[in-house]
Amino acid sequence: MTTHFHPRRMLRRVGEFFRGGKLDPLPILHTLRKYTREKFRADGKAALNVSLLDIPQGMAYAAIAELPIVFGIACSATASLVAPLFAGSRHTILGPTNATAFMLFGFFAMEPALASRETELVPLLVMMVGIFCLLGAVLRVADLLQYISRSVLVGYVSGAAVLIMTNQLKHLLGIAAEVDEHHARSFVGLVDALARSLPSADPGPIIIGLVTFAAFFALKKWKPRWPNLAIVLIAASAIFGSMIHKGVSPFTGSACFRSFTPQDLMPSFPSLARAGIFEDISALLGVSLAVAFLACLENSLMAKTIASRSGDRADVNQDMFAVGAANFASAIAGGMPASGSLLRSTLNFTSGARTRMSSMYSGTLVLAAAMLLAWLPKFGISVIEYVPKAALAALVIGIAMALINRHNIRICLRSTPDDAAVLLVTFLATLIAPLNVAIFIGVALSITLFLRKASRPHLVEYEFSDAGELRQMGEKRQRPNPAISIVHVEGDLFFGAAELFRTQIQRTAADPSLSIIILRLKNARHLDATSVLALEDLIKFMRANDRHVLISGATREVYRVLKNSGVLETVQLGADRKAGESNIFLNRPSNPNLSTRGALKRAQQLLGDQKADVRIFYDPNKK
Repeated sequence: MTTHFHPRRMLRRVGEFFRGGKLDPLPILHTLRKYTREKFRADGKAALNVSLLDIPQGMAYAAIAELPIVFGIACSATASLVAPLFAGSRHTILGPTNATAFMLFGFFAMEPALASRETELVPLLVMMVGIFCLLGAVLRVADLLQYISRSVLVGYVSGAAVLIMTNQLKHLLGIAAEVDEHHARSFVGLVDALARSLPSADPGPIIIGLVTFAAFFALKKWKPRWPNLAIVLIAASAIFGSMIHKGVSPFTGSACFRSFTPQDLMPSFPSLARAGIFEDISALLGVSLAVAFLACLENSLMAKTIASRSGDRADVNQDMFAVGAANFASAIAGGMPASGSLLRSTLNFTSGARTRMSSMYSGTLVLAAAMLLAWLPKFGISVIEYVPKAALAALVIGIAMALINRHNIRICLRSTPDDAAVLLVTFLATLIAPLNVAIFIGVALSITLFLRKASRPHLVEYEFSDAGELRQMGEKRQRPNPAISIVHVEGDLFFGAAELFRTQIQRTAADPSLSIIILRLKNARHLDATSVLALEDLIKFMRANDRHVLISGATREVYRVLKNSGVLETVQLGADRKAGESNIFLNRPSNPNLSTRGALKRAQQLLGDQKADVRIFYDPNKK
């Protein structure tokens, strides 16, 4: 038997695959066609609220990644402007996030040889993230994110929150220089460095941090809908920043941020023609893939959460395309990685945004603010230089504390042992392993546990009752016809289940009196190459011993897989098609047992028992 390879058929299937996941090149055009003045007012109000949160958060996330704050602001502005052009969700707000920012920090902290070139390499890394996301959207990878347990993200975000708070303590205590001298590359090393540097703690940053922290939570409790992050940061900068610049004790010497210039906001395509570019791409490949994966996972979760409240349908592949486009643009603008922000997107939705234009208005406001902050030093006004690092560190710790969702953690720990194991392993991996590795440790465990459950097809041997009904055969009863076994297969028959399927069928075939096995595949799903090869091996094994395998109740999908793979010829071997003989019988929804009756008749024909009585229960009222 030979199986012919047909290039045209393969190309046609590849084309069908891509057409099945068709992406809309510019969804924003549908919005603009029906845009009204009422929608403009609602979107403008929402955009103002979001931008007041976007600017300080952009600064905070850049601080988490140990990058100049212009990286966070540039990402916030660019992602908000570009993402809505392609996003599937109308409430999506993209920009820097805690998890991706700390993954960036964690990678460069573990790679001291690259840390000195961080500002040079980040644009290249972000561009690679964008390319991965764009390719993932075309290949419909976002559909696979549903198989990643929520426990992975809960464990990872909780672990990242602990790391964020621990790392920001050095700014809160005014011992950043001392801690950095220890070159800590792990959570344990960071804690040890903090303990060793504690005697050098400066009371000035401690006071600034504690007051800022207390004011943030007090205002958040009193006026939760206000942009309290921006209000507290502005107030802390005005009060403590002025004291620092005037040399008021004990705040003298407390660290502040450095201003950026208009040149820092100029678009600049990452240099790809320089020497050593391929070595840099190789070094950044793993972390860029991890950031792309995390960004898409965050964005998918955010889109589905907002969609459940807005009534919209989440198009995760379209949203992944938007994440890719936003990161590609952020790389050119000199920003950091962009992802879907649940906090800013929720604020956008609750503020009454009607369309995706609210994100563009927010991006425009952030860009205008960034340009203003960049031009003010030319007139002798350096606003950014009045922002104390201790104040922003206190706000970052406050944000990180909110990431530890005790309700979600409790659900994951109590639901199933598998969920608890995934959460705890991911959490510990986040604290012990590099962050770009930790996320995949959690994902690998989650998928492994899922495959363990899914790779257990249910095989039951059936017989016919005196009334002609198919029923499960009892352990103590003998087969009505010792030569025939009817085996009902339920569940997934993908590669993970193939070996178990083979083992269980071989156990049945070990009976020397058994001549024919009838496989009922009505409820079998997801056949792939591995399971088809296992089926072919079984057929050849039985036929080598002058025995037979018949297939009953096969769905169109099962038939198509067998035909495309060429194994259908193996199944049909020995059947005279001209005489109406067949070894495979398709399912008929009106009466599923008819296919089994046909298989039994074929079995008796093979056994030479044409006169045997074949009774099938059939309810004529069922259509």
